[in-house]
Amino acid sequence: MRVAAVALLLSLAAAGARADGVPVDLELVLAVDVSFSIDEADGKLQREGYARAFRDPRVVEAIRSGRTGAIAVTYLEWSAADYQRVVVGWSLVDGKEAADGFAARLAAQPRISQSWTSISAAIDAASILIDANAFAGARKVIDVSGDGMNNHGREPAAARDEAVAAGITVNGLAIMRPRPAWTWPPEPPLDDYYRANVVGGPNSFLVVATEPAAFAQAILQKLLREIADAGGDPVERVGRPLLAERPAD
Repeated sequence: MRVAAVALLLSLAAAGARADGVPVDLELVLAVDVSFSIDEADGKLQREGYARAFRDPRVVEAIRSGRTGAIAVTYLEWSAADYQRVVVGWSLVDGKEAADGFAARLAAQPRISQSWTSISAAIDAASILIDANAFAGARKVIDVSGDGMNNHGREPAAARDEAVAAGITVNGLAIMRPRPAWTWPPEPPLDDYYRANVVGGPNSFLVVATEPAAFAQAILQKLLREIADAGGDPVERVGRPLLAERPAD
């Protein structure tokens, strides 16, 4: 079943490509967590945030300002080690019409939630998608967004390291919320976890969203930075500080 699932993933990966070796500035996999910890409201905000970002003229301008004036992008939803779903296949985005079309296809698809959180499998699946597509990108990026630690499949750092060795940069969007004081065993802060186990490669960075209302802005900032391949602070925070981060009165 696992082999069949990978074969299906590969067929979907190639579906959006126009021809072998189409030159683009960036091959980008948007790998989005749909595990049960992301409730329906937050999941809708995430999906709408990505669709809105691709309709934003600043994103289109950033794409057009590259050497080829185009990027290739695909949208992957993931949860357990055996669940990765290509929601929108590889798409060439080279202007407003193509960006709007990608956003429309994304918005039209149903959202399906599953149990468990396998960041490692998401990175592995995204690497397959990059290896199997019909584009020739100057840069290759996997963009992982999620709200929890890996609890299914192999260690994410191993998958991250293999992706980086293959010339792929892995960026992250960590969705952080205040955690109950009684959580056991204690978990490290999610931003620290993502920095240590998920993010890696040239110009890699992490964006931290601390409240649902910040999703759209975090997604937009992340996309603009990925398209431009900008350096700068390896961690950006969007939203109000978590309680634990606020200074004592």
